[in-house]
Amino acid sequence: MAVLAGMEGPRLHLELSYVDAVHGPQRRPLGECVTARFEHVVPVRPFRWPRGQKSFAGWYWAATTQQHVGFESWLERDRILLMDFDPTVEGLASQPFWLHWHDGARERRHTPDYFVRRTDGSAVVVDVRHDERIEPNVFDR
Repeated sequence: MAVLAGMEGPRLHLELSYVDAVHGPQRRPLGECVTARFEHVVPVRPFRWPRGQKSFAGWYWAATTQQHVGFESWLERDRILLMDFDPTVEGLASQPFWLHWHDGARERRHTPDYFVRRTDGSAVVVDVRHDERIEPNVFDR
């Protein structure tokens, strides 16, 4: 399990909420989720295709998982394609969970774009952003 840069000790309590295909909605502390199989979860929020939308959303058929994987932009679609061709990737899920934390004033949440399971059993959480859209310390808000 990775530790967020700049986040130390008990001052930050992280929880994940996700939709397990068998057990339904779940909300658990991050430390209890290290064995969760997020590559098999249902996306926590829907993909939308509103008229006039500037981004391009859709579904990509991943040969790796033999399932559709959602994307909300061409940049995300390109990342899925790269992960699908990566021989070290064996599992992939879009919008896998909500990450919840409290910033001292209110509860915050964020949905990462992808969860990737590697063939060695390790996992990677992927957020796809253009460089100019990356905020310096999103967890300090």
